[in-house]
Amino acid sequence: MTRTAADGNVKPHLNQNGLKCEDIKKNGFHYKTEKNGTGPAIGVASRHKLESFEQAPMYVAVMTYVGFGIVTLFGYLRDFLRAVGLEKCHDFVPLYQDFENFYTRNLYMRVRDNWNRPICSLPGPVFDLMERVSDDYNWTFRLTGKTIHSVINMGSYNYLGFAENNADFLKTVADKMHQYGVGVCSTRQEMGNLSIHEDLEQLVASFLRVESSMIFGMGFATNSMNIPALVGKGCLILSDELNHTSLILGARLSGATIRVFKHNNMHSLEKMLREAICSGQPRTHRPWKKILIMVEGIYSMEGSVVRLPEIIALKNKYKAYLYLDEAHSIGAVGRTGRGVTELFDVNPADVDVMMGTFTKSFGAAGGYIAGKKELVDYLRSHSHSRVYASAMSPPVTEQIIRAMKCIMGQDGSSEGIRRIRQLAENTRYFRAKLKEMGFIIYGNDDSPVVPILLYMPGKVVAFSREMLQRKIGVVVVGFPATPITEARARFCVSAAHTRAMLNQVLHHLNEVGDALCLKFSRRKYSSPPDLYDETDFELDS
Repeated sequence: MTRTAADGNVKPHLNQNGLKCEDIKKNGFHYKTEKNGTGPAIGVASRHKLESFEQAPMYVAVMTYVGFGIVTLFGYLRDFLRAVGLEKCHDFVPLYQDFENFYTRNLYMRVRDNWNRPICSLPGPVFDLMERVSDDYNWTFRLTGKTIHSVINMGSYNYLGFAENNADFLKTVADKMHQYGVGVCSTRQEMGNLSIHEDLEQLVASFLRVESSMIFGMGFATNSMNIPALVGKGCLILSDELNHTSLILGARLSGATIRVFKHNNMHSLEKMLREAICSGQPRTHRPWKKILIMVEGIYSMEGSVVRLPEIIALKNKYKAYLYLDEAHSIGAVGRTGRGVTELFDVNPADVDVMMGTFTKSFGAAGGYIAGKKELVDYLRSHSHSRVYASAMSPPVTEQIIRAMKCIMGQDGSSEGIRRIRQLAENTRYFRAKLKEMGFIIYGNDDSPVVPILLYMPGKVVAFSREMLQRKIGVVVVGFPATPITEARARFCVSAAHTRAMLNQVLHHLNEVGDALCLKFSRRKYSSPPDLYDETDFELDS
């Protein structure tokens, strides 16, 4: 990337100037309309065929809408009773207006015991939970003083099991804490630039096989504060409709024009790219200064994997730029844990901006931006996360270093590769068993994010409470975080889960699924006989 000066702002020059419709060559782009409507296919990798987005029967959607209709009517009834003084009114200042406040007060408040549960132990494969009860229908909670022990953790992003408290593994982290302390109390540009920060940046660049990298203390801010430094007014962002909130916030803060394409739909993306090139900016029709495609490696609510080879082909064809968020995929997929670029055997240099977080596979906190040295050098002086935010805590930095060295084998052991293989084995085993049972699950067979579709609001609440009674901690998600007819439970598989743990979870899932009538799938699956034998297990490229 070259630099240009305009209106006092220095930004990477991703120029679209002079590119007309007739200048765009076909360059072998092959059109093929697939059954699922995803449009053109450019040598689609076979693993995309492993993705499942089965639709529920029509009656399920109808009953879901009926369920929301009933609770909404009761909400209006309760608001009327409060207005006339027949029901106690909690005199809190509303945080939201109109329907958002109504939804929070009358729908979410009735079921919020299923979220924000207080954990009082390490969030490893099992954890301890503080028991709480409510005497006023979930407006407030009180702790009973009891602890629910050994709850199987199926909700944390601890993909490789590095959220651990083994003293032998954490010795270097303790040493760094004694050497540097816990906090830095300064930004990287002032007095907070430590040698271990630079060591980690070099290690990340080596791990990702790129020229340079830059680390940040918060994963969410890595997206929201760096995107505005890359694009601005006169630029166009093409964003997947299921992108994370941090990407959406960063795009909005940038001031760039935002257009949303259908999830993993190459036909939708190419159509928008064509229109952007041919029509230019609204009203003036001048060429866009930059066109940036924003996608995720693994989508955290769907468990689907980005169609990276096809997006790169489109990016190159239309001279756009690619921003790849690997928060959930780095460390979790690929033969050596290097994310979706390794999963699809793609050259990392084909991705202009590589972003990821350390909060999941590495059991720590923070995030990174990686790519060409010119890009990273630019962000060092223009990123708000770098200039104004406190530097990453030294113990956290060392935790990332020791986890990454373990994955890369630089600690002299094969523990990292063993964990990667164990995660892949657990993921495929868990997904295959759920399909056999008749649950509708979303996503790619390689994805450790496993959403089970529950649909109806009453079933979501009952499922979460029933699973906790069986000492299984799950995360349930509903509207507005998901479409109104696609409420779900999101399971996150970990390398730290033993086969016995997974079998116990599957056993209870089978019972709860039958009791609550959650097995909506109309497809028939059979288990491959030897797929999960550790002696025969091999990772796909």
